Amino acid sequence: MTKFLPKGRFSLLTAFASWFLVASLLLRIAFMIWQHDEVSWNIIDLLRTLCTGVFFDLGTLSFILLPAALYFSVLPKRLIGSWFDKIITYFFTVLILFILVLTFFAEITFWDEFRTRFNFIAVDYLIYTHEVVANIKESYPLPILIGGVLMITMLILSVFYKMGVFRATFSNSPSIKKRLLAAGTFIIVAILFSVGITNNQAEWSANRYNSEISKAGIYSFFSAFRNNQMKYTEFYSSVDNGAAFALVRNKLASPNTQFTTDMQSIHRSITATDTVANKNVVFILVESLSAKFLGEFGNDEHISPFMDSIAQQSICFKNLYATGTRTVRGMEAVTLSIPPTPGQSIVKRPDNHNLYTVASVFKKREYDCNFFYGGDGYFDNMNSFFGGNGFTIYDRGRGSVLSDDIKTTRHNITDAEVTFENAWGICDEDIFNKMLGVADRQYQSGKPFFNFIMTTSNHRPYTYPSGKIDIPSGKSREGAVKYTDYALRQLFRKASRKPWFKNTVFVIIADHCASSAGKDEIDLANYHIPSFIINAGTVQKVETQCSQIDIFPTLFGLFGWHYDSDFYGKNVLENGFEERFFSGTYRKLALVKKNKAMILSDQKQQHFYKWDKNTNDLLPLPMDKGFLTETISFYQTADYLFTNRKLK
Repeated sequence: MTKFLPKGRFSLLTAFASWFLVASLLLRIAFMIWQHDEVSWNIIDLLRTLCTGVFFDLGTLSFILLPAALYFSVLPKRLIGSWFDKIITYFFTVLILFILVLTFFAEITFWDEFRTRFNFIAVDYLIYTHEVVANIKESYPLPILIGGVLMITMLILSVFYKMGVFRATFSNSPSIKKRLLAAGTFIIVAILFSVGITNNQAEWSANRYNSEISKAGIYSFFSAFRNNQMKYTEFYSSVDNGAAFALVRNKLASPNTQFTTDMQSIHRSITATDTVANKNVVFILVESLSAKFLGEFGNDEHISPFMDSIAQQSICFKNLYATGTRTVRGMEAVTLSIPPTPGQSIVKRPDNHNLYTVASVFKKREYDCNFFYGGDGYFDNMNSFFGGNGFTIYDRGRGSVLSDDIKTTRHNITDAEVTFENAWGICDEDIFNKMLGVADRQYQSGKPFFNFIMTTSNHRPYTYPSGKIDIPSGKSREGAVKYTDYALRQLFRKASRKPWFKNTVFVIIADHCASSAGKDEIDLANYHIPSFIINAGTVQKVETQCSQIDIFPTLFGLFGWHYDSDFYGKNVLENGFEERFFSGTYRKLALVKKNKAMILSDQKQQHFYKWDKNTNDLLPLPMDKGFLTETISFYQTADYLFTNRKLK
């Protein structure tokens, strides 16, 4: 067998590359088996998936091994095999092997959660290490995981050793020609992948799973790291700006609307009887609450008995969709009432203070506006966004402070107020109890209040106080959903005894679904979320197709308020409301109107589909230029207004 083993100074690079390519191939095959009922097994698609994967694995290797190739190429002959050479080589071999084995494990857990290779979510998680590390510790048996990674690393090293890889590496001095060839090859390939190859080129298939599996996780991570903010006009198809605004203004027009500024704006005045007294509003954004979890939407596991009962006593939106796949997208949608902008959410972007938000409407009516979060609001830039847009902050801060330009107050939730806490924050009951205490003080002050609550319990590791429900803590998302449902019941039980309850409207809505990935470009069914407006004086089931961005314009319509608006959302209950919703990933942007969907891609491409809700399939249609222009206009103008500071 030894005659087949690598020879010479570069033996270690050859063995390392071979191991990496085999491990990556096996992981790719494992993902295909994992999604066996979703991927395309057509022989051409299968071969292209694997071959594209190998191509991107080679690019990844060029970056990983470039420092080693340069080291082996430039080290003088007299130092080859010295203690210096051996220490450097063994140390970095063990380190890189350990990191890569750990990365392969991380890819598996990431796929389990998001059904995608590393993307901008992984980049974000790298920033917020406290929450992520704590979540990993609480979700997985960390000693076993690290021990397993170490064992695999040692096993690979022992195989290299028995193959004679290290002996050959330390006992051979390459010629100048071989040194230049090795270093030059890695440099050329690395440059090629840096300037000529993009991660988007792995997305060759109409089946999203085949495209994702074609990618290399590490390469995808660094691609997302470089491109997590995207200028609309550089990446997406566009139309004349004046024409785009004219179309959007026409879509936003209604008998009670009057535009009050120049044509490249959507600022308008919404007129109404304005006879409704200022009611308090408690707004609850629930973590990862897919519609499919509720009995009201067909679930038969009986994990949402309270919300199912609320559906019969509220304005229940049966056909409402989230704009995105992350909490910050939900926050962006409900506070700014805007379609999703490409790249990062506005919540996480610079220059996002003093925007015209729903808090601006409440503030004009002298409401006390507050944001409640059970974790550290530093995560995902929440404190900066809400604090910079007029909210008082209540969070479980761990020393992080608001920047000097934020003119608001921040209150820390103390240990005495906490009965249960995990990686993401305090349990839903605790954050609800905190809000109730603040609401009591607000009522005594005589000011109406708008209290915005972000929950955390329905999130991995799915842990919550024991003895509350019949599903053990930490076992499943179903248990987390049932606990959240239980906590909501307790909130309403306690709130109903308060003197301010009769004059308070509660809004419950999800931030996004538990999982939004599927085989198509955008899995539209996995954007379907529940929403309820409770205590508003009317009960009805709303079957109208609508969006997260419509929830506050609908609430303001129920109140009969006259207000200024920079919102893309409209009152769903108003006559003439056009059914549609917006949804997207950080790179794909969709406009859906009933069963037709236009999806814009960041390579200035677009696809038009018929959406079969029964099968959740997207069936290609001939391009509809009018529909395309409308889709472009909405997203182009939304991006324009933010980037040109016209939402200030």
